[in-house]
Amino acid sequence: MEDITLKIDGVNVTCPPGTSILDAAKAVGIKIPSLCSHPELTPIGACRLCLVEEASSGRVFASCVTPVAPEMVIVTDSDRVQRHRRNIVRLMMAEHPESCLVCSKGNRCELREIAAELGVGENKLYPMPNVKNFEQVNPFIVRDLAKCVLCGRCIRVDHELVVVGAIDYNLRGFECRPATLHDLPLEDSSCTFCGSCVSVCPTGALSTKTPEFVGTPEKESISICGFCGTGCSLMMGSVGEHVVEVNPSRISGSVNGATLCVRGHYGHDYLHSKVRLGSPLLRTGEEWKEITWDDALELAATKLREIKENYGPASLAFLGSSKCTNEENYLFQKMARVVLGTNNIDSGGYINGRLAVQAVWKRLGNTLFRKPLSTIGEADAILVLGADPTQSTPVAGYYIKRAAKNGLPLIEINPRKTGLSFLSSVRLEIKPNGDLAALAAILKYLVEKGWVDQGFISQSTSGFEPFSAKLLALDFGLLYKNAGIDARGIKQVCDLIKGKRISIVVGSGVLRQRIAVSIMNSIVDLALITGSMGERGGIYILAKDCNEMGAWDMGSAPDFLPGTVPVFDAQGRRRFERLWKAKLSPDPGLDVVRIIEEADKGRLKGLYIMGENPLRSLPDKELIKKGFEKLEFLIVQDILENETTQMAHLILPGAAAAEKEGSFTNMEGKIQSFEPVVAPPSGAMPDWDILDRLMALLGQPRRLGSISRIRREISQVVPGYGSLADGIGGWAGTGEVRGSVGPEAETIRIPFSEEILIGARPEDGSYPMWVVLGTSSFQMGCGTRIAKSRRITEYCPEGFAEVSVQDCDRLGLKHGDKIIIESKAGSVMKSVRVSTDQPEGVIFLPWGFDDNNATLLLGLAQFGGPNFEGWNSCRANIHKA
Repeated sequence: MEDITLKIDGVNVTCPPGTSILDAAKAVGIKIPSLCSHPELTPIGACRLCLVEEASSGRVFASCVTPVAPEMVIVTDSDRVQRHRRNIVRLMMAEHPESCLVCSKGNRCELREIAAELGVGENKLYPMPNVKNFEQVNPFIVRDLAKCVLCGRCIRVDHELVVVGAIDYNLRGFECRPATLHDLPLEDSSCTFCGSCVSVCPTGALSTKTPEFVGTPEKESISICGFCGTGCSLMMGSVGEHVVEVNPSRISGSVNGATLCVRGHYGHDYLHSKVRLGSPLLRTGEEWKEITWDDALELAATKLREIKENYGPASLAFLGSSKCTNEENYLFQKMARVVLGTNNIDSGGYINGRLAVQAVWKRLGNTLFRKPLSTIGEADAILVLGADPTQSTPVAGYYIKRAAKNGLPLIEINPRKTGLSFLSSVRLEIKPNGDLAALAAILKYLVEKGWVDQGFISQSTSGFEPFSAKLLALDFGLLYKNAGIDARGIKQVCDLIKGKRISIVVGSGVLRQRIAVSIMNSIVDLALITGSMGERGGIYILAKDCNEMGAWDMGSAPDFLPGTVPVFDAQGRRRFERLWKAKLSPDPGLDVVRIIEEADKGRLKGLYIMGENPLRSLPDKELIKKGFEKLEFLIVQDILENETTQMAHLILPGAAAAEKEGSFTNMEGKIQSFEPVVAPPSGAMPDWDILDRLMALLGQPRRLGSISRIRREISQVVPGYGSLADGIGGWAGTGEVRGSVGPEAETIRIPFSEEILIGARPEDGSYPMWVVLGTSSFQMGCGTRIAKSRRITEYCPEGFAEVSVQDCDRLGLKHGDKIIIESKAGSVMKSVRVSTDQPEGVIFLPWGFDDNNATLLLGLAQFGGPNFEGWNSCRANIHKA
């Protein structure tokens, strides 16, 4: 359709049909006041402040809900329009409490701003007090609905963006208010405390509960959330060097838009924990001694040099962080490889399933598994495996829920119900670890029916014929048994995805499995067989940590150099040797588990840990303690006192993301730079600065001295990060393009799997129950930081075990009872939550709570090795404590 031309305040405006007059005016810089409109929400014309006048007819109408029409002549500030707006504001103020001086919204109140612009100081009307309860029971949100102007933003953000439906309009007329079902408190409703309603509220009706501060922050700064791998853009308000509130940044094109989750909105108070590290500490017997930075760095350099000289480079290891910045991970691995000559470097990404992600990378390259979350809804269907993104990566969950709410078919394969289940078109409730058999059944059914994308297969793949022959030889009965499903479920799934491109979303329930690599290969096969590659469809991996992808890109892995170049790639390695002017080992180093095993055997003598807490995040704490006790020198660089710092010989205090400059690469492959919001605690130092100084003491020819110089070097060494040199971020480079059919280059065909596994394993009758481990929105990872958040720990102070109604009846359990959960590896005690969503025979246990003691049920073994049982589930017995 042709664009429409109209005139607004004498300015000619051309815009597409369907554009509202309000948006058309904004596009040419004409401001029309409004309280109810929001760029990400459906317009409803509630406040009427955006009234405009049509010159030819004299009609007055709300510009936010009126589309443009050809030859319109609109006046936005006529005397008549201004009079109407002033009267509307006067009526609002007549029932609004006179509490501006003590209101938490302060100078950011939009009602106050519009009143000032219209020259309304006093309303000159009889007051109409609209007294409503002041609610502040939970530690997150204060509701002072006497200040509510019924704009509906909170309701729309809840229904349209977060897709929860916790609140809606209640009552009518003067008594109308946004409320939960049956007018229950928020804490007794389905509210997730994401805080998105608070962020869009134009007045002080909704505000963050911050007892130590009320009003407008002195300064607001843009930053990136340092929790999950979504990489939400934040606006952090501070007073002095204290962060007092966090909101979405309102930057156009940010991954989170107007939304956040409870961690991003309210979890950053860990920054001001009493256990923040503030100066270097040296262990002297059982005591800690504060030392200067010069002494600390000189000691660290001396010890690392001595260990290398006495025992060789292989006696040193480095554990980097998927929570530290790109710049810091780059320097850390460079210090290990170039200065000290070892590939013994890894990060927290290992336990999050990096080896399974690498299996996808080997077949697809970076191109096809790093995509914007906004493209999830562009496919014809969504398949979610081993994930509850509403808990682990909530903003990614919002994208899926919005797409499903808008009619896109949603298929869920999971042993238990999740926050997506109420929107699922088909839900396969598989047995724990039944994913591989379920995928094999889906693939076999599609091939038997001929429901495959033959055009994509012939042009972009290889090995389909032998792959399909192996599939057809499988027995459906065995697949159904191993998956714990029936033929009807598989038929429903295949009928739904027939001829469709699929967005396949994968979570840690798959990535941490014993057979995760095989499952990921089957997921790639499903994407290939349905042609789900390129612009519509593909694989989306939900990264758990904020810089999981970036740490791998920067080389914080024992078998990869920066830019995901394998260490055994002779040509790639020689390029780095030229750039770094150093000889590099072609042999992969030790991963996290091997580091601990070698320390326990006494072969590893020195370990440098940056930003990780393995004594809390990994299973088998006793083995880790034994290994650490045998080290000659353990350096721990972190921001909080924790289980691992207690074992250190030397502690170096670093800075949190909000306290330093740097960049993260999120799960989409988006590189996001950020500046410090506040300074780190007195005596602490940005991690990149610590590493830069230490490398100089270790013999690095010159210090880089600044983030900008580090970024310039990264841009030279890692071509995909060229945009980082300018500090603007951008998208991580994709390298070679596989599976494309472009005329200008020969296609690099994607191979189908050569082997098809179905995950069969004998069951252990002595442990009849399954424990499924996952994420709660009120925790993150192992809980080192969130456990120091006052708000979140006040609301959800301890862990729990979700047990089905049937199992509770059988065992005589009720809500709140204590149970003992025993596995082969160990046991834990938890409080029971009786759950109607939990399947019989399966217990759900969230990570992070109670010192992350869920890891006591798991064993520590090399990922994918013969003794590896997985880190997502285990067999167990339970009994009443």
